[in-house]
Amino acid sequence: MLEQSLSRANAAKRRGRPGYDQKSVLKIAVDVFNKHGFEATSMAVLADNLGISKSAIYHHVPSKGDLLRLALDRALDGLEAILTEPGACQGRADDRLEYVLRRTVDVMLDELPFVTLLLRVRGNTEIERVAMTRRREFNSRVTKLVETASTEGSIRSDIDPAITSRLLFGTINSIVDWYRPQGAITATKLADDLITMTFDGLRLPAAARAS
Repeated sequence: MLEQSLSRANAAKRRGRPGYDQKSVLKIAVDVFNKHGFEATSMAVLADNLGISKSAIYHHVPSKGDLLRLALDRALDGLEAILTEPGACQGRADDRLEYVLRRTVDVMLDELPFVTLLLRVRGNTEIERVAMTRRREFNSRVTKLVETASTEGSIRSDIDPAITSRLLFGTINSIVDWYRPQGAITATKLADDLITMTFDGLRLPAAARAS
């Protein structure tokens, strides 16, 4: 009886801590990837951070690459879904653009570790190259929305829409470098400030300055 109990205990130890599922493994893996870099993170490092054996990780995913793919898909699925929402498809182009920008901030903050990882991939693997292609397609569709708003006359037309789109995404993407979820700035305030700066600019109207 004692030998059977010890055998069961050793088997449980080899399997690792109970309670892990693919979602929880993925979350911790993404944090480790962001801290050390995907290439520099071995399965042994992941196992150490998870407190489970390498074989226990393989119970949830076939490989480290599959963890990367799941993480990038989660970020990209959230961003791509924005463009199918009614607010992104109906109404004036400038209103749709504002909606897309607000929702992009929402998704970025909701999935901050996953989007951070997405923005750091450099195309070193096929999984990364596929993710980068999907990201470029998302950016391209937003650029077309900027073009439509410019053609409609709802935003200025003296700036190339591609430049406008690059500057917008450059601003939004920088959020991952400085935003702190537990800080004083809420997601709503951040989105409001982004929209104000994007559509109204920083300079006060002459009448407001005079007063």
